[in-house]
Amino acid sequence: MTTVHKDVTERLEKIDIDLYNKVKKVLTRNLAERHLRGGEATRRKYLQERRENGIN
Repeated sequence: MTTVHKDVTERLEKIDIDLYNKVKKVLTRNLAERHLRGGEATRRKYLQERRENGIN
């Protein structure tokens, strides 16, 4: 957990509950999808390497 996540999940809740709920929804979705973005980045990396080496 980063400092930003800690601020959002612990401190913002006490300051502005409506904003906290909106931000938490975004962070939860991001956490759920980050493995997909990582996999896509890896796929693009190796595809680029194959193109540079002349492999189809």
